Amino acid sequence: MIAYEGFGGRVGRTFAGSESWWPPRPTPGPGAPNIVIVLVDDVGFGDLGCYGSEIPTPHLDELAGQGVQWTDFHVTPMCSPTRAALLTGVDPHLAGVGHVANSDPGFPGYAGELAPDAVTMAEIFRAAGWQTMAVGKWHLTKDSDMSDAGPRHAWPLRRGFDRFYGFLEAFTDFHHPHRLIRDNSPVEVDRYPDGYHLTDDLTREAVAMIRQASGSQAPFLLYLAHGAAHAPLQAPPGDISWHRGRYDKGWDVIRDRRFARQLDLGLFPPGTRLPPRNPEPGDDVPAWNDLSPDRQRVFARYMEVYAAMITGIDRSVGALRETLSELGELDNTIFVFTSDNGASREGEEHGTTQYLRTLLSANSRHDREDPAADLARLDLIGGPRTLSHYPRGWAMASNTPFRLYKRNTHAGGHAVPFLISWPAGLPQRGERRGQWAYVTDVLPTLIELTGVDAPEGLPRKGASLVRAVHDAQAVHDHQEQLAELQGHRGYRRGDWEIVTRHAPLTPFGEHEWELYHRPSDPTQLRDRAAERPEKVRELAAAWEEAARAGQVYPLDEGSRLRYLLRPPWHRDARPVRLTPHTHTLERWQALQLVQWRSFTVEARVGAPGRGVLVAHGGQGGGYLLYVEDELVFAYNGYGELRLLRAGAPGAHIRLEVTAPGGWRWDAAVTVDGEPRGTLTGLPMFAAFCPMEGIDVGVDRRSPVSWDVYERHGPFPFTGELHEVVYTPGDFAPDAGANFVELVREIGRKYE
Repeated sequence: MIAYEGFGGRVGRTFAGSESWWPPRPTPGPGAPNIVIVLVDDVGFGDLGCYGSEIPTPHLDELAGQGVQWTDFHVTPMCSPTRAALLTGVDPHLAGVGHVANSDPGFPGYAGELAPDAVTMAEIFRAAGWQTMAVGKWHLTKDSDMSDAGPRHAWPLRRGFDRFYGFLEAFTDFHHPHRLIRDNSPVEVDRYPDGYHLTDDLTREAVAMIRQASGSQAPFLLYLAHGAAHAPLQAPPGDISWHRGRYDKGWDVIRDRRFARQLDLGLFPPGTRLPPRNPEPGDDVPAWNDLSPDRQRVFARYMEVYAAMITGIDRSVGALRETLSELGELDNTIFVFTSDNGASREGEEHGTTQYLRTLLSANSRHDREDPAADLARLDLIGGPRTLSHYPRGWAMASNTPFRLYKRNTHAGGHAVPFLISWPAGLPQRGERRGQWAYVTDVLPTLIELTGVDAPEGLPRKGASLVRAVHDAQAVHDHQEQLAELQGHRGYRRGDWEIVTRHAPLTPFGEHEWELYHRPSDPTQLRDRAAERPEKVRELAAAWEEAARAGQVYPLDEGSRLRYLLRPPWHRDARPVRLTPHTHTLERWQALQLVQWRSFTVEARVGAPGRGVLVAHGGQGGGYLLYVEDELVFAYNGYGELRLLRAGAPGAHIRLEVTAPGGWRWDAAVTVDGEPRGTLTGLPMFAAFCPMEGIDVGVDRRSPVSWDVYERHGPFPFTGELHEVVYTPGDFAPDAGANFVELVREIGRKYE
């Protein structure tokens, strides 16, 4: 660097004899608007009052009445890809996020984080002088990079946001979030206050950020990405009770009523037909009246909680708008509301009170479902002791009138609500727009409305919606779009679209394509592939070209190889020493020590005392060593608690867990070398479980044992605990890590 290079003033011998100069700062033009984007999670097209729902959403309905409501808006069929597309305007695979950020198989389209040259909305607006703030769910960081050790290059503050409060993961416990982040550091909390709920907490933080930002002359961009209404379905008791009894008649009646109201509202043209219940094997939904009374009771309760979560979302939007109004900023705020994908089918056929159990059942092909236990927990559903999700019949109703669900490239997976309002800049009030639009159109729309200069980066495939906002008859420039997720494919060009419903471990091919004429068949009822084979070939060739250009390949054949492939810096787990002064060992790091393998846990105690020695997990599943009147090993197997009472504690306590296979664990406890007992046939944890990381000397946040929590809270150890040492052992005989090449060979059949 050369002294004074680039200085625009004059430097004399003294201050008095010199001329000052300051580097210019980016300054938005006069009247530049604030921007608020509210992105919700797994909320279907038909879940808001203004989209036909019976759930009252007065604040969202007011937003629609003061702006423009879209009836043909689409996202990707999964959360991380939609977030990538929304924040960059780039198609998700090209941006590096073709799937959720929970694997890193070593291909550019599936990196699990935004590509460095995918310029984010926050980077663009911060460079233009806006204050930038993010609150809520991020899910654009590799899970292996979420620990306190980082790296943090894919955390929100490194991708353009000045401030962040929320969680980096795919989901969390709404009553006891497993790990919150403020800016670049974890929030240290042992116990949440009674009555805590994440949606309200995120709203409070967003409101506080707006108030603080309003003190500046610079406008602000707030990105509020709620975890609601993603599973686990949990809500404040008052919100749940308000919906009690509303869903007793079941999803068939609710779906019919929603569709009738959608037609009355004019969301679809006369003659639009409601598809029958989803009949596809594995995606099918039974008639409500064919369910037993017990099933109906439990299933209705799940939906009451989901509706309560929508109530919380609406209340959040109302709080934001009330704050903006109080500060005199509402008229000059561009307010956008949408969802990240269609409603989720992850509760599968029966729903669940233990979401982590159900994820394991679906992903491992080991059925751990327990409808009888779910019925026994009926009055706990929605509270902190259950991690519930509804059965896919309610997801079908949420996606009214579209077919299938989140993950599918059929419309139920990606047709979502979209509302936009700017009282000072857009004169439209209570108008609807029916032009096809896509999530990558949002950033170009904001760029045009604000007039900012957008730097070059990866090509943004979206097109501004401003012309369509002003004119219901305007042709929107975004006329072609590829879709892909987990082998499901789709392509839209003009009035036509092709789509597949791909079954894992089956051949990809032209035989899978279905063809639909969108203007005459918005609910995808009449497959015209056999009538128009030339149109199928045309669109299939367009899909192929776009897929190659957009780094969609390789496709997921369903072998689950993508989850077994790991980068070279992911060395196998090594022993870890933890002390009581260590904060929670983060979820992903903790899982490497135990998942699919044998392991030992050794606690070395100095002075005796009472309390927790080590805790891993929470109400969704985990294990706990604690001393009360005696040493106890507690194992929470997805909601089923088993206890091993091990007698008097000692100086050296050892928990040895072996993995014999069959997705089971056996556990043995010894004290000072003396065997004290065993528990066998424990359900092995996998997928996201345990969701909570490892705590030493305390059981923070969601407790492994609710009984212990009610007696003692987090139960910090009162004696002297020197250390807890984890030593990972051999993988189970049937662990996927032992069969990478075999799994690869299975998958190669579908190359």
